[in-house]
This record gives sequence, C-alpha cells and structure tokens, in this order.
Amino acid sequence: MFPSLYDQQTLDEMLARIDQLTPESQPLWGKMSVAQMLAHNNVAFDITYGSTPVSYNFLMRWMLKRFVKPIVVGDKPYEKNGRTAPVFIVADERDFAKEKAELIANFNRFHNDGAAAFEGKESASFGKMTSQEWSNQFWKHMDHHLRQFGV
Repeated sequence: MFPSLYDQQTLDEMLARIDQLTPESQPLWGKMSVAQMLAHNNVAFDITYGSTPVSYNFLMRWMLKRFVKPIVVGDKPYEKNGRTAPVFIVADERDFAKEKAELIANFNRFHNDGAAAFEGKESASFGKMTSQEWSNQFWKHMDHHLRQFGV
C-alpha cells in the first residue's frame, strides 16, 4: 500500500520533494521538461476538480475501469516510459514557477478536502473510487515523475 496523502507527514514529504525541483531539473527518462511534467500532474487535479472536463463513452469507460484503473491505483509503481492518455499530454512550454505553485496548491487542496470528500467520489475515467484509491492515484503519479527527475 502507498502512503496516504490525507496524512500530514506524507503530504509534507511529497511537497518537500516537489520543492527540490528547479527549472534546470533534467529527466532521467522521457521527453517532458520539468515545467511540462508539473503541468502534466496538474491535469489530474484539473480533471478531478472539474476545470478540465472529460467524458468517455460506455465502452471506453469500461476499458479504462477494467484495464487501466488497476495500474493507476493498484499496488505496483508505474513503469518508466508508459503510455500517456492524450488529455495528459503537455506539448507546449510552461512556466515552471506557475505550474509548481499550482501543483502545491492542488496537493494541499486534496489533503484539506480529506478522505471523506473522496470516499465513493466518481472518477471520470474509473467510476466510483475509494478515498485510498484517490490518494494512491495522486501519490503514485507524482512519485513516478519525481523519480523521473531524480527526487
């Protein structure tokens, strides 16, 4: 099981790792710049909080729930150079400081909303999820990309 972002110590550790990133941070694998990676992680929060609406037809949602959800919220870390869903691709240049501040605010918002706000909350991609699945999703995704940038 992964650390819970509802726990203050876990949140503080994640934010400390994010704070180690600089505009000069270089990836150990992959194509994104550090600013693009931060923006890429913000997309997950934007979808969760409704500022980037997404919808899928029945078949696509079934496939996402059946085949992708276990990877996203399950017990194994993400593999290097995995496929990225189109909505998460950030190809343009981004402002590092802006994206970093937004990501920190997003993690704080998630933590402050708390587990009760996410228990049974509907995911656009995966249907209803437990609060632990929500935490796993955000923690695993960020941990993956922090490791990508050596932090």
